[in-house]
Order: sequence, then C-alpha cells, then structure tokens
Amino acid sequence: MTGRVVHFEVPYDDGDRARAFYAGVFGWDIASMPEFDYHFVQTGPTQENGMPTELGYIGGGMFQRQDDISRPIITIDVDDMTAALAAVAENGGAAVGEPQPVGDMGVAAYFTDSEGNLMGLWQTTGQTSGAS
Repeated sequence: MTGRVVHFEVPYDDGDRARAFYAGVFGWDIASMPEFDYHFVQTGPTQENGMPTELGYIGGGMFQRQDDISRPIITIDVDDMTAALAAVAENGGAAVGEPQPVGDMGVAAYFTDSEGNLMGLWQTTGQTSGAS
C-alpha cells in the first residue's frame, strides 16, 4: 500500500561506534551490505528472507554521513516513483538527485518536502514502473 513508512536511515560518523550503540541499547540486528557500502538494520524478529514476522515495526539502514545526507531519514512506499516525484514537485517539494535501483529489490530516491526536510521514497520492483 502506498504512503506507508517502510524504512528509515541513520547516518553515522563512526560506523563501529554507531552499530555498537544501536545494537547494545536497542538490540538491533545490523548486517553489512558491502556491495552498497550500507548496513541493513532489523528492529524486530524476521523470517529467513528478512521480512518481519510481527506487524508494526520497520527495518532500516545505516551508512556513512554525507554532506547532503546528514540526518536520519524516513522512507515512504510509493507505487510509481515518477508519479510520486511529480506530486512532490507539484506540492512544494523537490527531488534530490535521480532515483537509483537497489539490486533487484526496487528503486529508491530522496526528496525534500515543503519544509526542507530530506525524506526517502521506495518503489518495490514489480510495482507500476515509471523509474528506469
């Protein structure tokens, strides 16, 4: 269903320190994805394929802080990336960079909302396309 928060991202300055903090304080399971220079975060129990076994929680990711991505981001599910980015622009926001494929899982993009907050969009592979 489109419009749901489906992911979060936490940038860090020191990866080992950040991963130890979130694993130690909250019990998050954090797995490295070196091909993406990214760390996948599970905040609750999962099936073997990584999908949640309980309703009500989302997973996320962690990565090296960058100049243009310096604060936590929430990511919203969309059915059509192109249409979502057009709606963002029509309502006072703006795309940040180009949508990027994430392996064979889907397409991710960043945008700023009407208040200047950096947010994310996610379109799962197989949903209505518009992003290439």
